[in-house]
Amino acid sequence: MKLTIFTPTYNRRDLLGRAYESLLKQTCRDFVWLIVDDGSSDDTGSLVAQWIREDRIRIRYEYCENGGKMRAHNRGAKLCETEWFLCRDSDDILVPTAVEQIYACADAVGSKRVAGIVAHKGKSETETLYGSDFPVNGYSTLYGLYLKGFRGETTLVYKTAILRAFPFPEIEGEKYVPEDYIYDKIDQEHVLYVLPRIITVCELVSAGYTDSLKDLKEKNPQAWYLYYEQRARITPVSLLKWKYLGFYIRYAKRCHKPLFRGALISPIFVLTGYPFAWILKWMGKA
Repeated sequence: MKLTIFTPTYNRRDLLGRAYESLLKQTCRDFVWLIVDDGSSDDTGSLVAQWIREDRIRIRYEYCENGGKMRAHNRGAKLCETEWFLCRDSDDILVPTAVEQIYACADAVGSKRVAGIVAHKGKSETETLYGSDFPVNGYSTLYGLYLKGFRGETTLVYKTAILRAFPFPEIEGEKYVPEDYIYDKIDQEHVLYVLPRIITVCELVSAGYTDSLKDLKEKNPQAWYLYYEQRARITPVSLLKWKYLGFYIRYAKRCHKPLFRGALISPIFVLTGYPFAWILKWMGKA
């Protein structure tokens, strides 16, 4: 067994049944489903216990106090006993051949420089989100795909050792870190094997992270500061870079961080980013 399918969950009992059914339909069942319950109060544990008794697939369940998705992700990576790690949210389902396709790609990513596999996430098994295809074949960084015009969401299968080497920061008083903050760090040292196929299908729910971006920014300013500071540094000179600089300035001020002392961004870039910061403030974006 080489693959762990990881699901962090918090009060998503009603959604987990769909996820379970999609795993039962896999053409290859050589995997373990690791569920980290982030302090649910909806009796998720008893439902999972019932599935464990059914013994139709291998399931491992861990309960912890509520600390947010990123702490649950770090815990999952530590608990993982397999070489590969696929994070699949509770509102995602796997297409029947997902595990089979992952194993088919495994031999192509033996290099230490290759961190894992990037595949499509679709709104159905045949239609990608936003109708966007990957702009390159072979290998790419995740951010590199977006810089080359990709629009949409992805399925990421990482080597477990990579995720352990790049844990999400656990910030006191905050429960969320933008996932791209860590993926950008991995990109600076590794690439991904590009699999231009849909292996997960996403059904966004109203209580999901995507619909609560404003609330996430309000409650987790330190994490967003880290994200925008990093994006402002690594993004090539463009309007996008100045957009990130604008956000970086806004969050540096909000978090009382020095803009220059100790910053890794050129003071010239910071100064030219002020107009974008004012625009973002006027638009209520930060």
